[in-house]
Amino acid sequence: MNIRDLSAEQFAHLGVPHVAYFKPVMLQGVRAYAIHAADGTPMAMAADREIAIEVVLENDLQPIWVH
Repeated sequence: MNIRDLSAEQFAHLGVPHVAYFKPVMLQGVRAYAIHAADGTPMAMAADREIAIEVVLENDLQPIWVH
């Protein structure tokens, strides 16, 4: 599969079953980490970075850090 031949919809779903990303956010004035599927769908929140990584790995996904 050539990535350049993907439609916008196919590209948006690329990696969904394999990748989750997490990024720092502020939640009620406290730093937390939002965990999202590869397509941007929110999946969970974690209190710290290490917990976010554990949650992603426990669900057999590859964690990707977004900063």
